[in-house]
Amino acid sequence: MWILPVRGKYMVWAITACCCQGFLLLGYDQGVMSGIIGADNQFGMDFGNPNPTDQGTIVAIYDIGCAIGSLIVFFFGEAIGRKKMIMAGASTMLVGTVILTSSTTRAQLYVGRIVTGIGNGFNSSSIPVYQSETCSGKIRGMLVCLNSTVTIIGLVIAYWLDYGMSFVSGPVQWRLPIGFQAFFALCLLLQGMVLPDSPRWLMAHGHVEEAERVIAILEDKDDINHPDVLRVKKEIEISLEQESAGGPFRYRELLQGGPIGNFRRICLCIGINVMQQFTGSNMINYLAPIVYQNTMGLSRNLSLILGGFTSVTYMFASFIPLWTVDRFGRRPLLMISAAGLSTCFIIAAILLSTGSRHAAFGATAMVFVFQIFLGIGFLPIPWLYPAEISTTRIRARGSSISSFFNWMCVFAVVEMTPPAIANISWRVFIIFAIFNALWVPIVYFFFPETRGLELEAIDHIFEKGGITGGVYGSKGGRTTQNMTLEQQEKSRDLLKSKENKELEDKEEIEHRDQSVVV
Repeated sequence: MWILPVRGKYMVWAITACCCQGFLLLGYDQGVMSGIIGADNQFGMDFGNPNPTDQGTIVAIYDIGCAIGSLIVFFFGEAIGRKKMIMAGASTMLVGTVILTSSTTRAQLYVGRIVTGIGNGFNSSSIPVYQSETCSGKIRGMLVCLNSTVTIIGLVIAYWLDYGMSFVSGPVQWRLPIGFQAFFALCLLLQGMVLPDSPRWLMAHGHVEEAERVIAILEDKDDINHPDVLRVKKEIEISLEQESAGGPFRYRELLQGGPIGNFRRICLCIGINVMQQFTGSNMINYLAPIVYQNTMGLSRNLSLILGGFTSVTYMFASFIPLWTVDRFGRRPLLMISAAGLSTCFIIAAILLSTGSRHAAFGATAMVFVFQIFLGIGFLPIPWLYPAEISTTRIRARGSSISSFFNWMCVFAVVEMTPPAIANISWRVFIIFAIFNALWVPIVYFFFPETRGLELEAIDHIFEKGGITGGVYGSKGGRTTQNMTLEQQEKSRDLLKSKENKELEDKEEIEHRDQSVVV
């Protein structure tokens, strides 16, 4: 297959452009229904004026499709490969968009939302892994956070296209915004065709020569025997040798403890995505106009305008992690973000409880500030962290299972938000304020810092053990450092000796138990 003829940083940026395209599509899909649903418009007339519960279902059924797509990647993504899964995701979204744009019944609308969601599930599970495995630890955080920034750009495009089309009569009012996502999906498919697959995936699946060529391209070297190429190859080999010591992958390995700590890694992958969704972010991102209109008593037109500017604020805030995530780390940004989000919702709830119009405008301002705190931490890091914290052996599965829980939580939040707003109004902010307050100590005690670490160094992140995996007893949650090849080999031998000792102790105990029985 023909590969784009660029090397070094230019190839890294080409891969980043592809990954950003996928997240632009994700963001657009997240925002496109917000300006269409919940209004007395052409969409409402065409689909029987859905009530708040039905509105939630129309929006949230998409997330069920995303969850299904993530599960497919969980079971088959490792065998298929990162690049092919992304291309499959783009193709599936094209099919889903055709179904959606031609919808004449609510049943067809549901099917289109699910199919489009499946394609997005492929992308959201595969893109962070692909990005993480093709860039160095020094810039990995910035590049993956750039994906999140582009997600919000997609959200902004969707909001303002919805607003512009709201002044147009006829079915084009909603068919054009929904159908426009096909342009992004087609671009993603074409970009994926001319890029290499992950060298770590290629090495893990026996494509050694192709992996060497890809490493040489990424390292900007003409010779696959260049010392830099051999060094990167050796690091991957050491990591894979350690991870594959137990033979072919078995799903029960995801529950494995010990120094590798797969179970801890999976819990962190799932946990950070559950936490992201219960910040209340998608209550705002999916349903901002409904929140403004029904919670704060604002007009539909003003609610649409505010929803658009909310997303613009979110977009500008999402640029902040590009300079901070690799400088200050993942943990500080998550804790600052959660504390700020909780404070914003508490203030918004207090203001709205007064029932005055001026207080409603103050609460609106708090939603804008909320978007800033969301953009600096809980927007980008949940997409980055699972791909970082997982070993090569379980990275695709860790990313996909975390993506599955992410989308199921999005479904729960988006499904319950319209009826919750209809029943308890501003009090819904209190629920999310409590959740955000809880995330601060959870991050502090259990989430290790991964800033600047190469993926092979992260393999050693839980060797300290203990209830928190060494996080609580390590300064800044930093439980490991980047290692030289000699240190990696020494650590690998130490891990093997520990595992052998554990096996010998287990066999001795079993032998002793058998002797007692006799």
